[in-house]
Amino acid sequence: MNTIKEISSQETYSVRQPVLRPNRPIESCIFEGDDLPTTTHFGLFENKELTGIISLFKQINPIFAAENQAQIRGMAVLDNHQKKGFGEALVKHCENHCKDQNIDLIWFNARTAAVGFYRKMNYQVSGEPFDIKDVGEHYLMFKQI
Repeated sequence: MNTIKEISSQETYSVRQPVLRPNRPIESCIFEGDDLPTTTHFGLFENKELTGIISLFKQINPIFAAENQAQIRGMAVLDNHQKKGFGEALVKHCENHCKDQNIDLIWFNARTAAVGFYRKMNYQVSGEPFDIKDVGEHYLMFKQI
């Protein structure tokens, strides 16, 4: 059985590192703002094993007019648990959490390989691709909720 619940920033590292920062030190898994009271981390557990994570930051991107915005960061599912709908479940969980918090826009920087995944959930690309140092090419994506 799968459950999604709130977790600490430190708990995200066991999934962030192998999926998002492979062969990099654990310190590279610490994101600015991880421990702010306005940041929420969710973990997806399959049979009590943490297999997927997503972090939600109360962060304004000035290119969007929406007053109440949230940024998704560090969405990851362990390789051997991908293609099971876990990523979609985590994103939908964040969307519902945002609706409860009166957030009207979610945005994030998506890796090029993940753009298709997010498009299927009605996220849109804004602008041109850009490079994030030591991570790779990304696109700014967003959705009004």
